[in-house]
Amino acid sequence: VGEHPDRLHSQAAFACLTGVAPVDASSGKHEHHRLSRAGDRQANAALYRVVIVRLAHHQPTRAYLAARLRPGTKMTKKHLIRCLKRYLAREIYPRLMADLAALHDPQPTT
Repeated sequence: VGEHPDRLHSQAAFACLTGVAPVDASSGKHEHHRLSRAGDRQANAALYRVVIVRLAHHQPTRAYLAARLRPGTKMTKKHLIRCLKRYLAREIYPRLMADLAALHDPQPTT
């Protein structure tokens, strides 16, 4: 988050900061999103590592991947990892905001 936590005003802003927000690359009737190379690469790498560990040990994540990689679907494993990183960023954002609020608004001691 750094020295300016006020820049995280939404989940989308957090996703952009970590480089997991999809970038629109549509043209005409063809809708397509591509990988964002912007953002904090260390945060992006941390999200990637969490997703890889979840793929190995977290049953709901493994079930999601298996369902999406069925024959007939056009999703690749790389694309699904990008989707899972975005999902993870949405999962982390409220917890991060709660931690930041607690950090900036300490409870009064009696």
